[in-house]
Amino acid sequence: MKERIVGYRRRIDTLLANPPTDADWELILQEHLTQVSFFQHERLIHLIVTVTFAVLTTIALAIYCIAEYIPVLALMALLLILLIPYIGHYYTLENEVQKMYGQYDEIWGKVNEEKR
Repeated sequence: MKERIVGYRRRIDTLLANPPTDADWELILQEHLTQVSFFQHERLIHLIVTVTFAVLTTIALAIYCIAEYIPVLALMALLLILLIPYIGHYYTLENEVQKMYGQYDEIWGKVNEEKR
């Protein structure tokens, strides 16, 4: 997913930096909105998963602090091992979608230029 979102954003950056003379900006805008929608959905799913793992890790830590039950440390370690990559992936999704919002504004400006 990271390769897809970064690749798509870079492709749009290239298109905006070197626009072809015959570009259909309305079509590009619609495609961009569709892609942003897909990535927003992916971001929401990963937010839910990341928060779930963070809550489970916190619960495991609380259980260990209250009951001092040693096997919970293994569960907490496993949850942390999974939580760290989830945070990194969510961070990438969030930042790339935010950049796409800026791209949307640029494409919207191009659509409005065509209409003048």
